[in-house]
Amino acid sequence: MRRLSSFILASALVASLAGCEAPANEGVYASEEFVSQSRYVPPGNPSVTLLTMVYNDTGRSGHTALLIDGPSERVLFDPAGTWYHPVVPERNDVLYGMTPQLYDFYMDYHARETVDVYVQEIDVSPEIAAYLIDAVEAYGQVGSARCAYATSEILSQTPGFESISRRWYPTRLMADFALLPGVRESIVVDDDSDDNLELLQAQAAQAARLEQAREIAEGSE
Repeated sequence: MRRLSSFILASALVASLAGCEAPANEGVYASEEFVSQSRYVPPGNPSVTLLTMVYNDTGRSGHTALLIDGPSERVLFDPAGTWYHPVVPERNDVLYGMTPQLYDFYMDYHARETVDVYVQEIDVSPEIAAYLIDAVEAYGQVGSARCAYATSEILSQTPGFESISRRWYPTRLMADFALLPGVRESIVVDDDSDDNLELLQAQAAQAARLEQAREIAEGSE
């Protein structure tokens, strides 16, 4: 998996279809204990990162997600997303406990031989980060093909992001986001196979091995 900086957004704006990969995963609501135990507090300044998955052969939109690094935790708003990991609590479309390793798992799942991931990050105040976390938690379950619309609707009502329009197409939301002052941009590319099921199984197996090693280490103390 490679990250390419300072990309040209125009090359990915040939969107023909709205993205969001699958029907919503209904009825997912992790317990408070699971969420609390898994909470991850990111280092550095609060920030918001828009993730846009684009098919690299046609420029067609694939998916939209929003990573929010707040002062007290990191959450990933993954509306109608298909990525799953057994150690990651989910409430509707909000994923908790996204450590750097799990975030890499998420990116590796999406970046593959046919899909590139466009990354747009912007620093925000602690108050705005907390506001956005509250907003995505309150939004509720997102239906299929509404990932960009849900994300843009939330952003358009957030102070500092009012210039963003409500969009159905992930690449059009990406173009709006690129006009915000202070945005840092990069692309994640990978030549992995499109077989995401195999990758999910490998990620789950790795997590199980790590958990087993942790339990053994704690038992020897």
